[in-house]
Amino acid sequence: MSNTMIINGEEYVRASAVAPATRVIVVVDRGWIFAGDVTDEGDRIYLDNAVWVFGWESVGFSKICSDPSKADLRKMDQRVDIPRGSEIFRVPVSETWGRDV
Repeated sequence: MSNTMIINGEEYVRASAVAPATRVIVVVDRGWIFAGDVTDEGDRIYLDNAVWVFGWESVGFSKICSDPSKADLRKMDQRVDIPRGSEIFRVPVSETWGRDV
């Protein structure tokens, strides 16, 4: 079975054939926001190489998703462990997002 198809000259890739993003911003209940390399294991979400998105000014959330320099990021010295039920949503970001903190 092929993972691609061509429709009207455009090639499309089967969604299940695309690797999920490994670096994400996770918005957690109570207003916490973290970013990192995500691993989902059972009822836990783990973030390695994580940063805490402490805040931002003069731009909206969508802008910090594309430009982390607009946010106040604070490096986490340990792996972040989040209960799955606490996740509000996550946004895939580039593999370099927030790594220069």
